[in-house]
Amino acid sequence: KKEQLDDDHKKDYCAGQFDASDDKKKALEREVSDEEAAIATTKDALQTTTEEMAALEAAIKALDESVMEATQTRKEEHAEYKELIATNTAAKELLAFAKNRLNKFY
Repeated sequence: KKEQLDDDHKKDYCAGQFDASDDKKKALEREVSDEEAAIATTKDALQTTTEEMAALEAAIKALDESVMEATQTRKEEHAEYKELIATNTAAKELLAFAKNRLNKFY
């Protein structure tokens, strides 16, 4: 009878241990599943960030090209302006010279 009681206690203990182990296993499986989901989410975020960075780099490159074109255009316009000012100054001097001659003549 004592052996039967001991066996029953051992059986109950083992059943409890199996339940505890099973619960622990399920908890660990849920944790692994959650971690795998977090990894997948992080990979998606990384992919999105990489794509955004590539788009921004392309936009920066296009902006740099636009700035270079605008700078070249401004240089050309400035050269034309300087040439126009020089031409206008020469014309003014010529007109002043002609006016001076006309004043001397009359």
